[in-house]
Amino acid sequence: MNHTFKILVFFLFGISCLQAQNETYTASVEVKVSDTAFVNLRDYSNDFVYDMKYATDDNFLKTKVYDCAECMLRLKTVKALIAANKDFLKKGYRIKLYDCYRPLDIQKKMWEIVSNPIYVADPKKGSIHNRGGAVDISLVDITGKEVDMGTSFDFFGIMASHNFKQLSKEILANRAYLKKTMIKNGFNSFDSEWWHYNLKTGLKDNVSNQKWKCN
Repeated sequence: MNHTFKILVFFLFGISCLQAQNETYTASVEVKVSDTAFVNLRDYSNDFVYDMKYATDDNFLKTKVYDCAECMLRLKTVKALIAANKDFLKKGYRIKLYDCYRPLDIQKKMWEIVSNPIYVADPKKGSIHNRGGAVDISLVDITGKEVDMGTSFDFFGIMASHNFKQLSKEILANRAYLKKTMIKNGFNSFDSEWWHYNLKTGLKDNVSNQKWKCN
């Protein structure tokens, strides 16, 4: 084998190795995220409004229980929520978020503050919020004004129920529109709370204590 041929073989071998390395690198960065993995909604859409009540003391507990105002959910919940929001956007509205995934440690903390299953789910059983499949929401219009739903978020009384009909036609229509659109996109409503929606396919997911980093 002459010197020139050796150089050519070495050159071709080097190119082959470089291509293999590039292929390996490409494969490693294109990692598919599981539908049950926890993700941050902000990483998937900028079309939501946030008012994460439990990251403030403006809630029925009268104290802050989240370190920061992030909406973490399982990816399948995020996909369904984005689909619903696209429907609302077509009509000039968008979803406003009050609460999303709630780690089990936070559920325990809430239970310590208010140990009443009427207001807080017992952490021994866990709730759909602890599974990453529930959201507490309302709607805002194009100006950012919240749509009138008849009561505030976390109002514990009969007026917050979908079954309570002694409200104005406008309020009943607003609740019905929210409910119809969410159900169309894979969620179930919760009779006693107009703001609460569960992803149908998330009801059997495991309770989790997944944590997130605060920027």
